[in-house]
Amino acid sequence: MTVDQLPGRVREFANYLNGLLARLDQGGGWCAVFWQRDPDGMQACLGGREVPPWDVVEALLQDLATGYGTEFAAREAEQARRLHADALAAYDTRPGAREDLSDRLDVTLREQRYAAERLAQLGRALDSAHSREEAEALSIDLAWARDDHERASARCAELQARMGRLEHRAEPAGRPRGETLTVPPEPAPAPAPAKQRKRRRGSARFAGLAEDEALPAAVPQTPEAVPAAAAGRRTPRGARFAGAVEVPARPEQVPAESDEESERAVAAAVERLERLRAEGRTGEAHALLAEVAHWSAARFPLLADALQRAGLGADWATLLWEAASLPPARLVAAADALTAAGRTEDGRQILRQGVARPAPEIGEAVLALDTEGRHREARALLDTYVQVRTPEEAAHSAEPDPRRLVPLLLRSAQSVSDQRHWDLLHALRVAGLAS
Repeated sequence: MTVDQLPGRVREFANYLNGLLARLDQGGGWCAVFWQRDPDGMQACLGGREVPPWDVVEALLQDLATGYGTEFAAREAEQARRLHADALAAYDTRPGAREDLSDRLDVTLREQRYAAERLAQLGRALDSAHSREEAEALSIDLAWARDDHERASARCAELQARMGRLEHRAEPAGRPRGETLTVPPEPAPAPAPAKQRKRRRGSARFAGLAEDEALPAAVPQTPEAVPAAAAGRRTPRGARFAGAVEVPARPEQVPAESDEESERAVAAAVERLERLRAEGRTGEAHALLAEVAHWSAARFPLLADALQRAGLGADWATLLWEAASLPPARLVAAADALTAAGRTEDGRQILRQGVARPAPEIGEAVLALDTEGRHREARALLDTYVQVRTPEEAAHSAEPDPRRLVPLLLRSAQSVSDQRHWDLLHALRVAGLAS
């Protein structure tokens, strides 16, 4: 693709987006919400400087359906989806696109986690509401939080798919298909450790309200129409990454549990989850999943099977997200249990999601595992980390103790490919962590 072609496909979608908004009431519906939440982001998308997440386009098409009918909007959606996909493909060929996508994924993961916490809090508050008025207000807040979580989840999936396409394009000829690679870093040198590039603290475009931003005044008052912003947003607590360097008791110190006991516990949890879902108690359901995520590794394959049989596949996906925040040793144990039960992809997924932590935390976790003699767990964590992170990002994980961590990182990089080993070594040298 030539430089001249790149903006053309993005501009084509921007022109389409301008035409779509021209047919909408921009003072009402989702369109009004997006303008109130992020006018700069809207202008950037209309000007072709950015491409909005698909869920934003989909919401605008819902506005179109209100004015022109569902059949008309359905036909329009086909063209919108094609133009949007083409624009993303062009947008992601920019220099630095891989780094930008990684940043946005980190931000959106925090948004998803915060929304999940908000759901649980509001669910508990709703159950103990003392009046109809309080219950109604909480129900509206709960609907906003639910929509926020759904959008964040969809955006995580979209960003991961875009990163996956970049990795696929970067896959060298002759390499077995299906193995994960990351696009090599841009030729510009990596920053020194003391000047590490700062991650975005706030949201990516349309990823949620700013941390101290209030709910827009004109918002729909029914759960079916709540926009993506969540009421009363506060600073994310970062619970997903809490305990990153915690090393729990060795497995042999944990009392063994019989298969029958495990099966009874899993059956009871799934039955309770079904009941909560049937009663619309979303917050409590998510709180239950967060609790179950800390169960023993041996229960994970049983939970996967039971949730799938109950038609709760979406809850299994949520449970994997929650489990990704486990301390490293327990994270690897859960992945091992899933792989041993034939759920290899689930095992890989939980590890990929689990290494979405700041680089120094990964380094501290590996050091703790290595000190405890858990070399296999440390290797599993690093192998996944160097596969899904750029060499520049992986290099920063050596900062806590370069003498011990650099050899471990390079060994894991070598298991990916000679090119990955060389790229990581170069990044370590640029960062002043290796000679």
